[in-house]
Amino acid sequence: MVDVHETPAVPPFDPKGDERAGYFVAGGLLVVLGWGFGVLANVVLHYLAGSGGMSIRVARITSTLGPFAWATFAFGLFTGAFGVVLLLIGRESARGPTVLPGYDYSGETPAR
Repeated sequence: MVDVHETPAVPPFDPKGDERAGYFVAGGLLVVLGWGFGVLANVVLHYLAGSGGMSIRVARITSTLGPFAWATFAFGLFTGAFGVVLLLIGRESARGPTVLPGYDYSGETPAR
């Protein structure tokens, strides 16, 4: 008799892959989105708006940074810094082979 609550639905799988690839992709994406859009695009749009302001569809952008712009700026700074931390973790992690998730690299034929 097998206790269903103690048996995992999916057997444990260790792909023995390179976890650094995920750190680099996630860290780079967070840096681009956080510092690129949250900080740089935010400041540039407000600078380009000038004293008269400008409208982009339904959004009205003026030269002053309002509460939403400051919140976006702060969130972008935090997101970019978190991305840098992920990149540093990826640099310090042990190198492993790059493998595709779910592919059996052991050379054994799976049981059918």
